[in-house]
Amino acid sequence: MATPRPDVPLLKDAARRIRCHVIRTALQAGGGHLGGSLSAAEILSVLYFHKLRIRPEEPDWPERDRFILSKGHAAMALYAALAERGFFPVGELATFGVLGSRLQAHPDMSRTPGVDMSTGSLGQGLSAGAGMALAARIGRKDYQTYVLLGDGEIQEGQVWEAALLAGELRLANLTAILDFNRFSQTRATAAVHPPERLALRWEGFGWAVREVDGHDVAALAGALDAPADVRPLLVVAHTIKGRGVSFMEGRPEWHSHPLTSEQAARALAELGVAP
Repeated sequence: MATPRPDVPLLKDAARRIRCHVIRTALQAGGGHLGGSLSAAEILSVLYFHKLRIRPEEPDWPERDRFILSKGHAAMALYAALAERGFFPVGELATFGVLGSRLQAHPDMSRTPGVDMSTGSLGQGLSAGAGMALAARIGRKDYQTYVLLGDGEIQEGQVWEAALLAGELRLANLTAILDFNRFSQTRATAAVHPPERLALRWEGFGWAVREVDGHDVAALAGALDAPADVRPLLVVAHTIKGRGVSFMEGRPEWHSHPLTSEQAARALAELGVAP
């Protein structure tokens, strides 16, 4: 079945809605990981409203595509995408972090509809993704597995062990997307992962690499829709930490930070909605 053309206005609006939910959720919860949630909005929009073969009414559908948020601290953005896609009511986002809620600070596959892997301890998601992709091959299933990584996270050695294995096994049904916002929790990542060398490193591990503007939904969709290689695929999505909120953009202190009501109102106004 041919992949439909991306609905660019729909995908842009979905990313905007995800950002609005992130701001409101962080205000309600008294804090949260804002910077990396905001930078990933278009990535999640394209995945959940264009690319992933899923059934929100049947979260455990065996033939579904798998998605792993390896940078699990960006759970607010994932929950926003899941709610907008219909896995649970949008109103449930207000329970984020509340004792007993299905929406905890990091994704829990045993509790949250639509979550395929529990994450939060950084560096582990690609290993799980490689396992899912290998299971699909062994079981002769045609589902695809997608893993969203952070550029601070790829300093973890386990990421490279998984990358090496996936490249050796030529897991063409595995796609990793790197939210390359150029900051870890406290500092820039360029000294560890120079942008001009990143693609070469992954290609050396046996991966195909495509680089795009991570806030351009058409470019993201194009990178994910292009004909498959015989190798696993890495999409390097060049993004801005805190994207969409002027006083957060490119500022590592907003990696995780509480919001005042005034700051939330300003952020939502910049996103074009009322508080």
